[in-house]
Amino acid sequence: MKTADMTAKIAAGDGFIAALDQSGGSTPKALRGYGVSDDEWSNDEEMFGKIHEMRSRIISSPAFGGEKVVGAILFERTMDGEVGGRPTPQALIDKGVVPFIKIDKGLEDEANGVQLMKPMPTLDDLLTKAKGLGVFGTKERSVIQSANAQGIAEIVAQQFEVGRQVIAHGMMPMLEPEYNIQAEDRAEGEELLKSEILTQLDRLPEGEQVMLKLSIPVKADHYRELIEHPKVLKVVALSGGYSREDACRELSKNPGMIASFSRALLEELRAQMSDEEFDAALGDAIDAIYDASTC
Repeated sequence: MKTADMTAKIAAGDGFIAALDQSGGSTPKALRGYGVSDDEWSNDEEMFGKIHEMRSRIISSPAFGGEKVVGAILFERTMDGEVGGRPTPQALIDKGVVPFIKIDKGLEDEANGVQLMKPMPTLDDLLTKAKGLGVFGTKERSVIQSANAQGIAEIVAQQFEVGRQVIAHGMMPMLEPEYNIQAEDRAEGEELLKSEILTQLDRLPEGEQVMLKLSIPVKADHYRELIEHPKVLKVVALSGGYSREDACRELSKNPGMIASFSRALLEELRAQMSDEEFDAALGDAIDAIYDASTC
């Protein structure tokens, strides 16, 4: 797929984006959920080896393909590795799946009700490498904890600042100002968030686009203006701690918004499964998330 083909595939949104980008802090939990205990690895290299085995098994599965999975987000180490003897981004492209790369380096401590992204001094080098491997876009996550107008303005401004750096490399930024779904003031905060995003979109030069990865809103169809905005290629939803059943139910209330789930995709997969069991469980998850994304 060429860049234009990838852009068209994401814009059409006939499917969902698999989030396979668990990084250092979240990897042990993801492995435990997959049935790999902490005593099965003893250092970071072994840990990342185990998670790459899981991701390789998912990508190699006959249930995983571009008919229902339009994109996949990779951790840098996964991008640098191989699946079936092919560089991971190319293995995805071979299956009709658009590759993205997680670029953030974690979160700052909370201030003004938000957690900004930590500095990324080597981002230009990472973007150059990713582009060379055929990666289409990026994903960058920060977190909103409460409806603080100043903090939400800061977090959206930072997201767009990084997004412009990504665009300068000829790549598509997926901006992810996640709103903690446990926050009691989320409905109020999501109004502030949408307003700030619209302000920043108006400042983007004509012809430039971003993607948005947002928590499924409290108010159904709340992000309609963003979904239809000409400077937004696609709005995708994170599962944010919801079970797959709950995430799919809530997502289905938001037409035009597609899933980009991690835990909700992986929750029933286990390392101990036979290939037949694994493929069946992954297929069931993909079908459910696809249906919620395209209903």
